[in-house]
Amino acid sequence: MLMRREESFLLIVDLQGKLMPAMRRGDQALEVSGRLIRAARALGVPVRISEHCANRIGPTEEGLRALARPEEILAKTHFSIADEPQALAELRALGRPLAVITGAEAHVCVLQSALGLKAAGFAPVVAADAVSSRFEADETAGLARLAAAGVPVVTSEMVMFEWTADAQHPAFREILALIKER
Repeated sequence: MLMRREESFLLIVDLQGKLMPAMRRGDQALEVSGRLIRAARALGVPVRISEHCANRIGPTEEGLRALARPEEILAKTHFSIADEPQALAELRALGRPLAVITGAEAHVCVLQSALGLKAAGFAPVVAADAVSSRFEADETAGLARLAAAGVPVVTSEMVMFEWTADAQHPAFREILALIKER
């Protein structure tokens, strides 16, 4: 299955400012997620960003939050976004089955959100270069479990090229510039 932009939305899971210093590869998850947001904007792919217990943990990291629109932020207390009735309704309202997921932590909220969305009828994929956990073993186990459960584990470059699909696309040069930022 190719990731078609017309069928996709981007879901950034819990990349909150107070959490990121504790994350292994947290800076990379933020940087790559930011590139994916900019690619999504260029290609007309909707963006949603979850915030887990923001009243206690704080909001999305400020650099990512600057790329977000207020209506794109989804509050949650469950580890899985799919267990939040309001957020799940908003994701269903997008009318797009393919959820491209980034975020933290790979073995907790990313894992549970991807599996929950799959159970809810979505087709989740997880961008491995845009997720993070505190410990490498947790991140590795989370990504392996997702793959074993039939959730494709991809890279941001795969996402951007598949969303663009054609070198003749009007946004191709912009997407290529984002890819080259690595």
